[in-house]
Amino acid sequence: MTTSITPIDALCVADYQRLAKDVLPHDIYEYIFGGGGDEITLKHNRTALDAIQLWPRVLNDVTHGTTMTSILGEFWRSPIMLAPVAFQCMAHEEGEIATARAASALEIGMIVSTLASHTVESISEKLTSPKWFQLYWQLDRDFNVELVRRAEKSGYSALVVTVDSAIHGIRNRAQRANFVLPDGITAVNLINRPPLPSNAFTPDQSIIFQGMMSEAPTWKDIAWLIKQTSLPVLIKGILHPADAIKAKSIGAKGVVVSNHGGRTLDCVPSAIDVLPVIRQSVGGEFTVLMDGGVQRGTDVFKAVALGANAVLIGRPQVYALAVAGAAGVAHMLRILREELEVAMSLAGTATIEDIKVSPAYTNIVSSGCVTYL
Repeated sequence: MTTSITPIDALCVADYQRLAKDVLPHDIYEYIFGGGGDEITLKHNRTALDAIQLWPRVLNDVTHGTTMTSILGEFWRSPIMLAPVAFQCMAHEEGEIATARAASALEIGMIVSTLASHTVESISEKLTSPKWFQLYWQLDRDFNVELVRRAEKSGYSALVVTVDSAIHGIRNRAQRANFVLPDGITAVNLINRPPLPSNAFTPDQSIIFQGMMSEAPTWKDIAWLIKQTSLPVLIKGILHPADAIKAKSIGAKGVVVSNHGGRTLDCVPSAIDVLPVIRQSVGGEFTVLMDGGVQRGTDVFKAVALGANAVLIGRPQVYALAVAGAAGVAHMLRILREELEVAMSLAGTATIEDIKVSPAYTNIVSSGCVTYL
């Protein structure tokens, strides 16, 4: 769909959500916006971030300031990356191609979804910034390897395996809106996937436990996958420190602390709630990313202070894409980066490494109340 709203109509990231509601078909907007169940986790992703305060220092010289950082050996212009979001052609006719152009223009990395509406190869051609590939585990092991090989050949530099959504959560909002995937939009990267075996259920069996979950990966599957590629592998969907420790022990190079944007299991903690304890559990050198509810530069600041190397941006990229295509995504990313620069300047932190929590107040931070610098 082609839109006429210009980026100047948006002054902050949240404005794109408001504008997108007037642009997108109702069912598609409800599908993108909605969370799981009663959307308790979806709401808490924002309220948890809002509850954290900053304690700035003044009169520091920040004229040498920069948002630059390095993650897994790659240069990043800022600790911000676009999260994997499926079927972006629902929001705009160019879909992920437009998003990739915007990411490249702003030097922001992008994680391309298995369920992208363009091929991993065609998206890669438009990406000059860091590009990672997100894998949804497929039942056929050989097909997983085939997807990984395509990503390797196309120049993707890391693999992100999503593990928290083996089945869809209960998404009542999308159900009430009668959402269905529009005609012509499909998971093009899965076209040659081998057919799934047909399962016959006995009366005492569950379509969930014995059916859908029979296709879900286990730790053994992920450990096997890590051995199939030279790419660094990150595991996305970690909320418990024991799982972060397990991911590190089997050879993962990082984790993404995430509740899938509140879209799968409802009533779980926000990522920012558990980020500090996960960072503590894996040590300071292990790569830890975070997503969920990030809409402001101050949100990025808070996540970095509490242990994230970087944050991922999910829904806002789709809202901006729907409103103004590549220009909208680029504008949204510029807003976020400039807000981070303002926050760093006014807090007296010239570099990403300067953003931290004072050890004297760790007990307060662990309760999710205040971030002290």
